Amino acid sequence: MLIQSLFLFVLPLLFAAMIQVLIVEDQDIIRRGLKTLIRSKSDLRVIGEASNGQQAIELVETLHSQDQAPDVILMDIRMPIVDGVMATQQICQRFPGSKILILTTFDDTEYVAEALRFGAKGYLLKDTPSEELAEVIRMIHRGYTQFSPGILEKMMANVSVSNSNPPPELPPGLTELTARERQVLLMIAKGATNREIAEALFLTQGTVRNHISNILTRLNLHDRTQAAIAAVPFLSWLEENN
Repeated sequence: MLIQSLFLFVLPLLFAAMIQVLIVEDQDIIRRGLKTLIRSKSDLRVIGEASNGQQAIELVETLHSQDQAPDVILMDIRMPIVDGVMATQQICQRFPGSKILILTTFDDTEYVAEALRFGAKGYLLKDTPSEELAEVIRMIHRGYTQFSPGILEKMMANVSVSNSNPPPELPPGLTELTARERQVLLMIAKGATNREIAEALFLTQGTVRNHISNILTRLNLHDRTQAAIAAVPFLSWLEENN
């Protein structure tokens, strides 16, 4: 009886310590592969699956109503009925604390940019090694953002090509940034982590976080992901004014 009581007491604590993951992917074989990967990690747990964006929205609503909100949502981009971009928009609007990690391919940069603007916390290529994927899930859960190598550069290149016309007018908040804040914003736009920024600029990570907070306030943004996307059209200006 004592052992049973201890088990019933400890089990909820173990689940509470685990990272609850929702998988949204329309291809069954990929969804099963992700589930197998996550289940192989002692600190990760699959709490639901969806094969399209509409199912994802409904499932997130149900989980929240049951006080079982997912910690991290793995969201595919191209899906039937409702795609990952629209699902990200709806989920982030209704549940602003949602941490969505986009699963994408190298050809989905336009969709990725939209999902990031709607509140996704990062993106990852579908062929990322399993150990790296698990670690990125942990990072997203801890509040970090994630940009897969190569895709950010492609997004920036696309912006450069599309900006053959005169550059857009600088937003007032951008011109109000200090020189150091401009340096930090430039590095955020290029995908640098707080640690990398601190090392490159010889700052503490606490100081970097303070600069990022000031940047978000001045630009009226919610997180560093939005800051990175907002800064991309003005990379040339940031580089020239650092």
